[in-house]
Amino acid sequence: MSEAARLAAFAETARQIADEIVAPNAEAEDAQARWPAEAMAALGQAGLLGLHVPEAQGGHGEGLAALVAVAETLAAESASTAMCFAMHCVGTAVIAAKATDWQKQAYLEPIAQGRHVTTLALSEPGTGVHFYLPETTVEVEGDAYRLNGTKSFITNGGHADSYVLSTRAAEAAVGEGTFSCVLVDEGTPGMEWADPWAGLGMRGNSSRGVRLNGVRVPRNHLLGAEGDQLWYIFEVVAPYFLMAMAGTYSGLAQAALDVAREHLGTRRHSHTGELLGAEPVLAHRLGELYIETERTRRMVHAAAARADAGEPDALVAVLGCKAAAGDTAVRVANEAMTLCGGIAYRDNSRLARILRDARASHVMAPTTEVLKTWAGRALLNLPLL
Repeated sequence: MSEAARLAAFAETARQIADEIVAPNAEAEDAQARWPAEAMAALGQAGLLGLHVPEAQGGHGEGLAALVAVAETLAAESASTAMCFAMHCVGTAVIAAKATDWQKQAYLEPIAQGRHVTTLALSEPGTGVHFYLPETTVEVEGDAYRLNGTKSFITNGGHADSYVLSTRAAEAAVGEGTFSCVLVDEGTPGMEWADPWAGLGMRGNSSRGVRLNGVRVPRNHLLGAEGDQLWYIFEVVAPYFLMAMAGTYSGLAQAALDVAREHLGTRRHSHTGELLGAEPVLAHRLGELYIETERTRRMVHAAAARADAGEPDALVAVLGCKAAAGDTAVRVANEAMTLCGGIAYRDNSRLARILRDARASHVMAPTTEVLKTWAGRALLNLPLL
């Protein structure tokens, strides 16, 4: 099967799930801030939770292009569901990057079988956008680690089966000022979850915080070697997360455009019978939104393909994609609200939900401003940090 056909098959599977399960639940999940359990189960049954598990462990062994294809398809119906799926995929990619034989059996195989959801737990309330500088501490106790600290904004929080968590490295191993990644299983004693997530947007993704009170983790849960966290951040987390979010916000922009197109193409003035979209200024503005949405979408897909191919200049494109897609989603959703008039401002309209979800792009680390700065530094061959 060609790459194009393979990506189309993944997108079609996601489309069926989006139509049959995601769309009917999206409004209620937003209103109730409810995690999309049905959709995540369906994605597991369809094999999509194993998108980034190597074929040797029963997965698809896919890269960024497939992640974008599925994320944007899900986001067209629910950005929260796309976010939950995407963060599972990023966590999976981190586990797979340097998995031991035991980790392959204990984590990757169940993920491929649709029986295990994972996610990232990197952000902390004290370091904010500097998510790569954890303050969570770790102490070595024989054949285990003891973790203390607080993590924030954990997508799938309280619902995932495991968490890819960043910590300060054990000083005895690699010295002060370095960081590591470990796997923490849900339900491990000492995990104290904060209140359920009830944000302005992305309300269904269960983006919760957790307090780690002396959480004991076996040392075979260490990912890679002591001090590998920054390698994971910039070699795995950054490309997978940024492209996942770019796909999600590209899908949101398309959804907003579709709502505006349907409204202008079906609503008529009662006194003339003319379509709203027949007004030249409205048709012009709709055309502008199409151009911006399609231009961004093509940028996102091209960046994913370049990164998968290992092209040397793919980094700048990857850095720019989340910023571009976020800007586009906010602008298109906002303009669509105006084009659709008062009907779009009713309580919890679909466009209102899209706009609230899109707005999260600018505050989600790495933020839009940070990414644009990093892209500029990459163009100048300067270190990102």
